[in-house]
Order: sequence, then C-alpha cells, then structure tokens
Amino acid sequence: RVLSKDRKWWAALVGCGCRGSSRKGLLSKGRHPKSLVALRLFAIFAFATCGGYSGGLRLSVDCANKSESDLNIDIAFAYPFRLHQVNFDAPTCEGKRREKLSLIGDFSSSAEFFVTIAVFAFLYSLAATVVYIFFQNKYRENNRGPLIDFIVTVVFSFLWLVGSSAWAKGLSDVKIATDPDEVLLLMSACKQQSNKCLPVRSPVMSSLNTSVVFGFLNFILWAGNIWFVFKETGWHSSGQRHPPDTMEKQSSSYNQGGYNQDSPRAMARAGQPPSLIKSKVSRSTSSYIPHTQSV
Repeated sequence: RVLSKDRKWWAALVGCGCRGSSRKGLLSKGRHPKSLVALRLFAIFAFATCGGYSGGLRLSVDCANKSESDLNIDIAFAYPFRLHQVNFDAPTCEGKRREKLSLIGDFSSSAEFFVTIAVFAFLYSLAATVVYIFFQNKYRENNRGPLIDFIVTVVFSFLWLVGSSAWAKGLSDVKIATDPDEVLLLMSACKQQSNKCLPVRSPVMSSLNTSVVFGFLNFILWAGNIWFVFKETGWHSSGQRHPPDTMEKQSSSYNQGGYNQDSPRAMARAGQPPSLIKSKVSRSTSSYIPHTQSV
C-alpha cells in the first residue's frame, strides 16, 4: 500500500518496511532497519544529554564587614546528581570563620535508571540491526526471533515510559535543590539582615530538559514499533489465515450447492421418472414466489 506524502516520514521513522530494497532478506512487511537507526540515534541523544551534564551556580555573600565577604562562591555539580555529596564553603560573617555546607538531595536513582535504559536500548537496536540485515533466515526460523523481538520491544516501551516519567520528576527536584535562592537559605550569614546574599549565576538546565523530551520521544518511537514487530510474529499470521479459509469454505459450499442431489439435472442423471422431476421443479419454483399483500 502506497502511503500518502504526509505520512511517509512517520512510517519510515517507526518502522514501516520498504519494498524494493537493494539487499535481499530485508523485511517487506515488518519494520525496516531504518527505524532501528532512528532508535539508536534517539537513545544516544537521551543518554548523552543526561549522562554528560555538568553545571554550576554562583552566589554572593556581602557581609557588613567587607573584609569577611565572599562575592564568588562557585558550586559545581554533575551527573548522577548526588547533590548531598557536593560540598562548598561559605562565610559566616563572624570573623574569618567559614562554614562547610552541602547541597540537599540524592537524585542518582532516577538519573542512572534513565541512562541505563538508553544505553541498553542503543545496544539492543544495534544488535537487532545486525540480525535484520545479516541473519534474516535465523531470525525467522521457528518464529522465535520475531516473538523475542516483539516481547523486548514491549518491555523497552514500558521502561522508556517509566524511566522518562521518573527522570522528569527527578529533574524537577534537581532544579529546586540547585535553585540559588534555596541554597542561600542554607547559609547562616544570609539569615542576618545586615548581610546581603545574592545569586550571581543560575545553573543552565536546557540539556537536561532536552533529555526528558528525548526520553518521551523514545517511548513513542518504541511503542510505534510494536505494531510493525507484531506483524512479523506468528500471532498476526495465524489471525489473517481465518478469513480467507472462511471465504473458501463459503465459495466451495456455494459452488457445490448448484449440483446437489435435489437438482433436476442430478435427478435426471439418476434415472428418476419425469413426473417426479416436474413436481420437484414446481415445488422449488413456488417456494421462491414472493407473497403479496392485498391493499
């Protein structure tokens, strides 16, 4: 079936097979290796934007005694966002004594879970591409390959949904924990009105926001591939065999119905008397006369 132009891009993205491939053995009805390329790219973007993040913020504490002030307090943090292990020094505005503080929260579980899903999804799509191209016969042997592919695709779709949702919640908590106004509340010097505490630079979270977007895009992409992988399994093939069989049975019974034992030709061949044949024909003809109602 020829797809319309506005749907060709989606079919190629989620896995619609393309006929006329230059290499024999590629799928003609299932998902095409081009869709696996898209899966790999989106998985790379997901774990690269999250796992490769490093950011920081800068604060300023202006004490009443200017010699005790610190106008450049840099706080750096990175993946996997174990913020409770991020330490920094801050002035107390009480002589030269400084206090050692740390950020609040540990959000490594959701971040590492999200990156782990992305890495394994990339590796599986890479392995599936090799199997699709070079081991097509082994893939279709005993229908085991399509069934395994179908189950794994469903599992990864669920994991992408759970992992992306968990990381979206974790990212919102990271933003709150690294908010400069929230960090300033941890300093004892900022609790005194005579001192001025100001945020100088806020952390840039654009790449982390992008990772959440790629996470949900991966879920949509893997969920869209479920149908194309399902078409390769024996479940879909067995479901399509019944309608043709039913039509064949109906057509065969219809063709045989014209030559049953009660037909005049069959009765004549059997050597029955003409009077019996005429009575049979008259009865069959009268049964098809429609009944009319008097007005």
